[in-house]
This record gives sequence, C-alpha cells and structure tokens, in this order.
Amino acid sequence: MPTTWRILFLAEVLVGLAVTSALPAQGLVGPSALRADDVAGLHLAQFHAAPSGRSLSPLFDDGLPAASSALPSQPGERFGTADSYSSLAPAMDRGWSFQLLPEGLIYHSYLAGVKESRLASAWNYEKDWGWMWDVTLGGRVGILRYGSEGGSRPEGWQLDIEGAAMPRLDLEHERDVIAADFRAGVPLTFGRGPYQTKFGYYHLSSHLGDEFMLRFPDVERINYSRDVLVWGHSLYWGDDLRFYAEAGWAFCSDGGSEPWEFQFGIDYSPVAATGCLRGAPFAAINWQIQQELDYSGRLVVQAGWQWRGATGRLFRIGAQYFNGKSEQFEFYRDYEEKIGMAIWYDF
Repeated sequence: MPTTWRILFLAEVLVGLAVTSALPAQGLVGPSALRADDVAGLHLAQFHAAPSGRSLSPLFDDGLPAASSALPSQPGERFGTADSYSSLAPAMDRGWSFQLLPEGLIYHSYLAGVKESRLASAWNYEKDWGWMWDVTLGGRVGILRYGSEGGSRPEGWQLDIEGAAMPRLDLEHERDVIAADFRAGVPLTFGRGPYQTKFGYYHLSSHLGDEFMLRFPDVERINYSRDVLVWGHSLYWGDDLRFYAEAGWAFCSDGGSEPWEFQFGIDYSPVAATGCLRGAPFAAINWQIQQELDYSGRLVVQAGWQWRGATGRLFRIGAQYFNGKSEQFEFYRDYEEKIGMAIWYDF
C-alpha cells in the first residue's frame, strides 16, 4: 500500500523535525537523553515490516534516505550539533545567552539621523551663516543582552544606553559656541532575522552658547526640552539595504516643543567587515518631521566611504546635504540649507 508507507514516512519526518527543533544547541544531555541505539531501534521498528522487494521509503528509489548529519553515527555520540540543524531550530535554541556589556548593537543608529548619539564631526557651509562646525560627542552601547553573541547583526533582546553633546561652533568667529543640544536615553531593542524594533526613552534639551549671547545680547534664549517615548521599526532588504520608521511622543515638553515627532529613512551600508584598507561605499537619507513645525522638518542626505569592524563598529567619511529647519533646537524655527564634509563613528 504505497499511500500508507508514504504517510508513515512523512509522519516520521515531522516528528523528527519537532524533536530536533526542541533540542538545545549542544544536543541532548542527562538521563532523559536519547542514545544512538535508541534512535536506530526507532527506525528499525518503523520499517522492519516492509514487504519483500519494496523500497523502505517510497520517496527514495534506493531505499532509506541518506543519513542526516544530525543523527549519531556511533553509540554515545550526541544527537545532533548546532551546525547540523541550525536552520531548523529557532534562534533561542542556537545559543542565546545572557551577556553583560555585549559587543555590537541589535538596532543600529540611523546613518543620516542628525540627532543620533554617536561620534561625529561635520564641517558645513550654510548660505546665511557661513562656515560652521557641527559636532556630536557621544555614543550608544549595549548594557545587557539575551541573544546571540558577536557579529554585526546579532539577534535577541538588548538594553542600551545612549548620550551625546551636540554643539555647533562658528568657524568664522574664533570657533565660538553658537548653541548645543544634549541628549540621553535608554532604548530596549529586539531583533530577529531581517527585522528589528526598539522602544525607549530619551531626554533632549537645548542651550544657547555664552559667546553667541555676548555677540547678540538681544537674542532671546528659549528653554527647549523634550522627554520622549519612541517606537521604531527597521527592516533589512538583503544584507545591506535597510528601511526604517520611528514615532516619538513627548510626555513632557517646553520651549515651544510639542508632543509628536516622526522620522523615516533608508540606509545602504554593506554589513560585511571590510578590513583595514578596502572599505565600501555607503549612502543614507533621513526625513524627520515635528508637530511644532506643522509636520515639516528636515531632510538629510549622505554618501561616502565606510569601514566596518567584525562586531559592527562603523567608521564613515563622506559628504552631507541638509535642507530644512535647524537641528539646533534653540533655532528650531529657522530654515537652513547646508552642504559639507563629515566623519562619523558608531560603536
């Protein structure tokens, strides 16, 4: 009865997949572990009554299919290894663990996001201001992860901490400090395969520079500040192209700030480690809008060359174009159009 044998064989395959996906990444251990002869006996009991001259498996003309690398070949050998069924087991069964101060990030910073916490230095020319120096002094690092180890795109849950000072200096007036924004936050992130998400909190406040106030005593300082809950989503198309969107809601705001903000963007950034000399091209675009600007905002476009380490740390150098309302929120109502060169470093 070919149909009966086919059903029995498929049932065995499904049971085997279910058992395999439930095994820990290092194989069964302990008194309840299946031994090699137990598994072999299971196969013999399943097929010993096959009619004479009939293939034991109607799906293969030569009898039994080739032995899986997940099956033990000698008594006492572990039933499967991480490599033998990593494509079948869920990510939690492929070695997820708790890690304090893990390497790398699960949800990476937006490349063209001008208010992301990182190390950056941009020398820009603005048609009304002249030459200015926009600096970001900070970063974002992992504190605790339950997930995979290492790599430029780890999986799992991760708690990060971020912070940065973002001053602007006037290159045409002895590098006077024009203004500075300060940001600090705690994002919780999750990633699995091509998808990542984050939910977090950040505080941002803006401050006018002392030298700028001395030069322009009539300028009124505003107490712009925000305490924001953010929810972001990120999806990779292949290994190198990323799409993202994020919404933020400020539960406490001052100085003209209103609750809602949104940003969207695309990053092209090869994920493979590049080595010391080779490098790779990158390109990024970010659009951010805010409620206090009647849902207008700013557009940033970047392109250049990057170098990536084995754990995802990223150094870039390239050109940047900015068009829209100022990212220095002491001047959030002012329109700016800037072009310049910059370097960026993400942990």
